[in-house]
Order: sequence, then C-alpha cells, then structure tokens
Amino acid sequence: MKKDLIAIDMDGTLLNPDRKVTDEVKKAIHEAKQAGIKIVLCTGRPYPGVISYLDELDLKNTGDYVITYNGALVQKSDTEEVISQHTMDHEDYLILEKAAREAGVHFHAIRNDGIYTPNKDIGKYSVVESFINEVPLFYSPVEEMDPKTPYNKMMMIDEEPILEAAIAQLPNELWEKYTILRSEPYFLEFLNKKANKGIALEDLANSLDIPRERVMSIGDSGNDVHMIEYAGTGVAMGNAKDAVKDVADAFTTSNAENGVAKAIRDFAL
Repeated sequence: MKKDLIAIDMDGTLLNPDRKVTDEVKKAIHEAKQAGIKIVLCTGRPYPGVISYLDELDLKNTGDYVITYNGALVQKSDTEEVISQHTMDHEDYLILEKAAREAGVHFHAIRNDGIYTPNKDIGKYSVVESFINEVPLFYSPVEEMDPKTPYNKMMMIDEEPILEAAIAQLPNELWEKYTILRSEPYFLEFLNKKANKGIALEDLANSLDIPRERVMSIGDSGNDVHMIEYAGTGVAMGNAKDAVKDVADAFTTSNAENGVAKAIRDFAL
C-alpha cells in the first residue's frame, strides 16, 4: 500500500556509526519527498539536537513535522508550533531524583532550556547527552530547581552494569506511573505515561488524516518499539535490538549499510 508518512529514528537508524547521514540515505529521502511522502524524524533527542539534521535534509518547510523527546513533543518543524505535548512536573522530578539516588545511579532532567543534574560528580553520560545534542548542561541542587517548570523527560544514566542493578530494584509503582525506555545500554528514560513514539506518531497521523496503513516507521532500539507496532509497516534495521525485530513487519540492512535508503525504496517507493 502507498505510504504517505515515514517516521525515521535517528541514532542507530538514520545516522551511520559515525553519526552522519550518508549521501545514499539523503538521496532516498529526497526521492520520497518528491513522491509526496512526509518524512518525519522521530527521536529521543531534544529538539535542539535535531535542528541541524532538519536543515541538512531540507525538513523545515511548510508541512514538515518532527517528533522529539521520545514522543513527548510533536511540532511543526518550520514554525515550532506544538501539535501535542506530554510533559512531567516538579513532583515527578522529586520522585525520580530520589529513586535514582537510592538506586545509586546518576540522574538528569531535560527542560526546554537545557539538561539539569543534581549530581556534583556530573555523570559522564550526562556530558555525552549534552555534547551529542548541543544542549547546555547545568549542575543544580534539588532545592534550587524551579517547581513551576515542566520537564520533557528525565533519565537515569550510568555504566551498563550499574544501571542494570538499578533497574532491578526500581519499585513497581514507577513502571506503572511512567513510560520507561532503555534507549541505550547507559540510558534509562522516564516520560509522561502518555508519551512514547507510537502515541506521538498516532497523534500526528490523526491530525493529518493519514490512516496507520499508510504510515511506515523505521527504527533499531527499545524506544522505537511502540512506533514500529503502530505503523502499518514497521521496519527493523539490520542492527536492531531483538525487541524491535520481534514486532517488525519488515527488515532492512544496518545503519552502516544505508538501511534507511533500502527501506524507503523497498517498502514506500
């Protein structure tokens, strides 16, 4: 069936192992756009970490959209007008900061103006998140955080064995209260329960009157599972985690082998 919208994850999917968009992938995206298909980047990154790629791929025109913060924010990419948004508040910050402290892992929260960590010994993966997304990183004690400011997502971050141990001791009520995603071995992400890439993609498709059968999604990691399940054609990258492959409708090559370009040409063009 003809596709009207293709949602593409970024890290591990759109971007090759050097975090670049290859010429072959750019060409396929251009071909899809020429065919009238909407290309929507759907990523766990904050919006500032996506802007340069929207410019590079010419995805900041009228009628272009972008999904960031793992689905917590859907907006028009040219005007930044919000289509849907599901944030967390200061009470959530206090709950999750305390849980991270008790579990012995580093923690940070992401707002529109930057990344905030209460850890004096700032975790190296907070620095990684800041660097990759070109977002400022601040140390701020819990008592100095503005109780009126919303958060797009919060993260427990640490070395894989430390994070694994922390996950094992998280209380059940956290799993019930939040959307929790393991986006990388060293990232555990917490979002509003109404926020994930699948819900965001559904919100956007409904706003555009595009039936799910005409939606395709491409991804590789745990935070892509919901959008792979939602789309009429969910495509797993060759380098995808088993959780993604288990729910996918179709498969492509890895991000080192222009997998996005192959998926667009095989299943949408």
